[in-house]
Amino acid sequence: MAHVFDPITIKHLSLDNRLVMPPMATAKADENGRVTDAACDYYRERAKYSKIGLIITEHSYIHLQGKAHPGQTSLASDDVISSFARLTDCIHQEGVKVFAQLSHAGSAAMSKITGQSPVGPSCVYHPKQKNELPLEMTVQQIHEVTGWFAQAARRAKQAGFDGVELHSAHGYLLNQFFSPLANQRTDAYGAQSVETRTRFHLEVIQAVRDAVGAAFPISVRLGGCDYAAGGSTVADCVEACRIFEKSGVDLLHLTGGMNGYVRPGHSEPGYFRDLSIPVKQAVHIPVLLTGGVTTLSQAETLLTEGCADLVGVGRAIYKNAHWADEG
Repeated sequence: MAHVFDPITIKHLSLDNRLVMPPMATAKADENGRVTDAACDYYRERAKYSKIGLIITEHSYIHLQGKAHPGQTSLASDDVISSFARLTDCIHQEGVKVFAQLSHAGSAAMSKITGQSPVGPSCVYHPKQKNELPLEMTVQQIHEVTGWFAQAARRAKQAGFDGVELHSAHGYLLNQFFSPLANQRTDAYGAQSVETRTRFHLEVIQAVRDAVGAAFPISVRLGGCDYAAGGSTVADCVEACRIFEKSGVDLLHLTGGMNGYVRPGHSEPGYFRDLSIPVKQAVHIPVLLTGGVTTLSQAETLLTEGCADLVGVGRAIYKNAHWADEG
């Protein structure tokens, strides 16, 4: 039976406890995606006071084509490495480990931000971005984006991050390939099966592994269920997580899919436990559950009930670095 302040190991990385600050956008980067003093101060305060073992920083775009919003951090070029090194250093000074989340917005991107037409698995409007119809990606473009993920992971490692997380949730590009709502392809990356819907993921995972080496932890944040007719299901989520484990992923972070970071009709602590429990029963690597947790006692209950191996605390930490002392 796990408890909040029990240590845990992800691959070869030891965490002091099982509380995680999940990725949450702050839009504190400068116009080139570099980490600012304001961003460093924000993360330093949470590393110092929030009683967490791991921070997963907000999603960083891997190429301008995949930038989601102004103020988003970038891992798209080598000239950002030094600014991220400042960030990882200030977090490490507080004794906390840190992962970088790597992201491409896909059809959720907008040309007014990127200067480029949005792309996706198919010519299907994104449910939250219906101003522009995305262009269907060619196989060559898929391979190109795979390389962008790998280079971004290399930069993260050079900047001192302890691991990386691949963002396949909340309706971003990798999640779009996983969701039958967005993926209407019929080729090797199409919607025919979970195997084909995760092919892009597996190629990214392998490319990232080649870039960072065998010992560096890789997490996948999976929007495991769309909670919508015709979308991805809990069974799909379990099958995908088994596939990811076999591919060498070290941590599975479960959340919502094309619907975003909420589960319709649910707000209780750990409201994605419908995903984490069957996944935890199916795999042998750590499972991270985020959603609705606002107190230490809630996190403790989720761990003791076997819902996950780690618990993410999002909005409570975002709002108040001292959350653990007040709940």
